[in-house]
Amino acid sequence: MLDFYHATQYLSQVAKAMHPRSVEYQQASMDTYCHILKHEVGAATRLLAEMSAIELQRLSDSVRFGLLDAITYFRNHHHQMHYAEAIAWNLPIGSGVTESACKAIVKARLCGAGMKWKERGAGIVLSLRTLTYTQGRWQQFWSKINRYGFTLAESLH
Repeated sequence: MLDFYHATQYLSQVAKAMHPRSVEYQQASMDTYCHILKHEVGAATRLLAEMSAIELQRLSDSVRFGLLDAITYFRNHHHQMHYAEAIAWNLPIGSGVTESACKAIVKARLCGAGMKWKERGAGIVLSLRTLTYTQGRWQQFWSKINRYGFTLAESLH
């Protein structure tokens, strides 16, 4: 899933191409495009078709290049823009959750003063650390260890 906010930045280029002389119409179009992309299934493909139909000859160079960037971006990534489906499944559509998790889980644990990690040790520590951030996972992990044992610990010797 691509960050929704990042995708909307390309839509602003489309709005400029649709209404190159009216900031008011650009903003209205931008609001409409964002709503469609966020809430309608298949919206990215439909928006790509609409932006591809805009006549390039009537646009200034800067607006044309912005539109072409948007078309390229949507052509390359429309399959990663299923925002309506993600919202229906209560999944995040922005990268803020992931960035925050990286900061809280990875950086806070591995980047302390004087710390050095090998890949294997860091992987084990982070695997255990992530269990504590999801309700019930820590207990689920220990229940499995109690039931089946811990082969990784035995292989470290």
